Amino acid sequence: MSSLINSLKSEIARVARKELKDELLALRKTVTAHRSEIAALKREVKALAAAVRVGMRASKARAQDDTAAPAVAAPGIRFSAERFAALRGKLGLTQAQMATLLDVSYLSVHKWEGGKAQPRAAQQQKIAVVMKMGKREAMRRLLA
Repeated sequence: MSSLINSLKSEIARVARKELKDELLALRKTVTAHRSEIAALKREVKALAAAVRVGMRASKARAQDDTAAPAVAAPGIRFSAERFAALRGKLGLTQAQMATLLDVSYLSVHKWEGGKAQPRAAQQQKIAVVMKMGKREAMRRLLA
């Protein structure tokens, strides 16, 4: 009798394993497909996020260019870094003296001459006035 019970138990276990094997195989295929789909979606989200960041940077740059352009240019006055440096040399002034004469910082004069920055309209007007000065007039204004 115990042999019959043991045989029955082992047969039931074998059939259950066989049935589970088929079900588990289908479940594993489904899980693998879901994982690969999730990975593809993550890659797509990452690519879209990068595209959004690039677009935001481009739109910010465009917005800054649009707002900065009118503020830089003064009507009728063109600024050139080389001409500005030549003007300072013609007047025999140091960068610090030129900054004092224009009522700006030394760093502004340095960056304008290096072409790293453009003076705003108000400073361009002051530069136009200084361009019309001679050496004596510039020195007189510095000493005053």
